[in-house]
Amino acid sequence: MEDELEPSLRPRTQIQGRILLLTICAAGIGGTFQFGYNLSIINAPTSHIQEFTNETWQARTGEPLPDHLILLMWSLIVSLYPLGGLFGALLAGPLAITLGRKKSLLVNNIFVVLAAILFGFSRKAGSFEMIMLGRLLVGVSAGVSMNIQPMYLGESAPKELRGAVAMSSAIFTALGIVMGQVVGLRELLGDPQAWPLLLASCLVPGVLQLASLPLVPESPRYLLIDCGDTEACLAALRRLRGSGDLARELEELEEERAACQGCRARRPWELFQHRALRRQVTSLVVLGSAMELCGNDLMYAYASSVFQKAGVPEAKVQYATIGTGSCELLMAIVSCVAVERMGRRVLLIGGYSLMACWGSIFTVALCLQSLFPWTLYLAVACIFASILSFGIGPAGVTGILATELFDQMARPAACMVCGALMWIMLFLVSLGFPFIMEALSHFLYVPFLGVCVCGAIYTGLFLPETKGKTLQEISEELHRLNFPRRAQGPTWRSPEVIQSTEL
Repeated sequence: MEDELEPSLRPRTQIQGRILLLTICAAGIGGTFQFGYNLSIINAPTSHIQEFTNETWQARTGEPLPDHLILLMWSLIVSLYPLGGLFGALLAGPLAITLGRKKSLLVNNIFVVLAAILFGFSRKAGSFEMIMLGRLLVGVSAGVSMNIQPMYLGESAPKELRGAVAMSSAIFTALGIVMGQVVGLRELLGDPQAWPLLLASCLVPGVLQLASLPLVPESPRYLLIDCGDTEACLAALRRLRGSGDLARELEELEEERAACQGCRARRPWELFQHRALRRQVTSLVVLGSAMELCGNDLMYAYASSVFQKAGVPEAKVQYATIGTGSCELLMAIVSCVAVERMGRRVLLIGGYSLMACWGSIFTVALCLQSLFPWTLYLAVACIFASILSFGIGPAGVTGILATELFDQMARPAACMVCGALMWIMLFLVSLGFPFIMEALSHFLYVPFLGVCVCGAIYTGLFLPETKGKTLQEISEELHRLNFPRRAQGPTWRSPEVIQSTEL
């Protein structure tokens, strides 16, 4: 009888798989893809925008800008992106609660459309201020999407695929970086006259998301727990899972709904006040900071100069740089497959440990380059190896911590904290890296080595494994870890309001 049923069930399973895949792609193309894309496309027109800024100032005042002020203007254009990301991260939580996960991602494209208009007409208007405002707006868009997309996908995916689906955010980030590097080639939109179109091309992913995201369902968990709409939750589950065994998953959602009954959504500062969230918040802060301070961005920034010193012709450096982004994309795909087999802890510990290893060799190679010229090739190999190590663990796993370690009432606030922390760290690293490079010279990677070692040690000692567990099971385990001496069971009562991880 099973053989008779199997052919009829197979098309239905394939349809549900396609809907889940469409959900991942629709959320990702206008989400973390935009973050990676706008992060990388600004590199190609650096000199062209600086020239435009100088020409515009000269046309207004009759005098050219001094070199240090041109550099300052360019630094503002670059740094306004993470500043906008910080604003977007703070906006993501309220949006996710009031509008829902899917609608928030759709509304978020308003910032992209406005930014694209500013970029596209900036040269005709003779205004570098339009570029600055556009960078701020795409930063806001990236801040919102980078927090809501993992939340949306993590809540929509089945338990056995939750880690892999949530880690698709890292794949789209790496894909956006590579696409930005490719589109910025001189042969495409890297031409001196085409930079407004290059910056305005962020509109394309936004339009694709606006066309595809309305075709997929809202997060079932949001519909049931936040909205209390059981029928809409069932409809979303049927579209995502099919009409198979939904009773068990619906029962788990009802249990979490009962645990959150009477609770309101937590505010970000409340996460730091409750002992029941102590381990979750500590893990989020430590590992979120480690991801930004581990030196991966340093490897990208230092790659071009190392490539040139290693003998790569200047005209070909842009193609070698694409190779670095391709490495992260490759390992993001590998980690997406491996996360449900090896677990989160193994990938994080392995990623940070390997980065510390390659960073040490990279430092030695830079110190010995005057004595042994071949060590420059070793430094190039370490750049690729470090980016590969970052891609297999920290790049993807860190992004799903807020989804898995916090319950429905605390998850939006946790994403706000994680996002704000990430953008602040990115801003500080971008601001301080030139000074670190000047002060430490060949030893510039040493501070980041300590961060990698600390990230691996913390993960091994304090982060619980969440592979193959429901969100409710994870909440129960974290409650036991936060209250190790308290007896578990119906005899214990808390005098406080129901905590977000309590039953």
